[in-house]
Amino acid sequence: MNIFIAVAVVLAIVAIAFFLLSFSRRDTEEATGFVARETAKRDKANPTLVAVGSVPADAGASTELALSGRDLERAVAAGRRGGTLAPVGPAPIAVREAYDQDALGVTRRQFLNRSMTGLFVFGLSAFGAACIAFLWPTLKGGFGSKIRAGALEDVLKEIDTTKTPAYRPEGRFYLNPYPTTALAKAKTIPAYAALLPGYEAGVVALYQKCVHLGCRVPWCKSSQWFECPCHGSQYNRVGEKKDGPAPRGLDRFAVTVEGGQIIVDTKAVIPGPPLGTDTTGQQIEGPHCA
Repeated sequence: MNIFIAVAVVLAIVAIAFFLLSFSRRDTEEATGFVARETAKRDKANPTLVAVGSVPADAGASTELALSGRDLERAVAAGRRGGTLAPVGPAPIAVREAYDQDALGVTRRQFLNRSMTGLFVFGLSAFGAACIAFLWPTLKGGFGSKIRAGALEDVLKEIDTTKTPAYRPEGRFYLNPYPTTALAKAKTIPAYAALLPGYEAGVVALYQKCVHLGCRVPWCKSSQWFECPCHGSQYNRVGEKKDGPAPRGLDRFAVTVEGGQIIVDTKAVIPGPPLGTDTTGQQIEGPHCA
């Protein structure tokens, strides 16, 4: 309780002091403005500045400027009672200085022009950044990166059961078994040099795009070949060209097996084997689909 009383007393003292200071400052500033202590002493010592009520007429504006607000009121009251007031001379004509462009700032036209230019540049920058972000390759997953396609044993078992390649849409490739009996011929083909680790593990990853005109090549379960529906190109189980206008076999990706997991590197598309390549000797096993 004592704390609240002490705070109230302090606030009251501050309020009274603020009121007194404001009243005193208003009395000295309304008519004359703030005058330094040295200036006030010098004015009092000036013999041309006389007491209020007997100000000579030639004192001019300097006398009025020496008066405080309260003194000016007393002078006005004395004039009403018959005293003489010093006439206030006309204010001097102010001379306008030349405009300083730095101090003046920008004009409305300059502001609008700069705003429009800034918005235009910002819009182009945002559009360019969006285009770059759209075209920039995403290497955190999906096509263009290394993809984990599953356990080797499970994938081969799935293919053998369904008689259909294992398709991975995130990498746009098919997985098919590569027979060990074809390894000897594969090692003699220069185009297969980077693919041998996958072949030795017993698997090949084939790009889904036809090398003729880029159509997606589906798997024909009846013929056990890849058959393009666009122009009739046909490829055997490991993507070697068998018929149609295609200039080579299906393109493919390098494959490695790490810890039993198939890793397909889709960052680089390896061109398919040249015409006439036939390492497996697989022939058509049923009617064509296309």
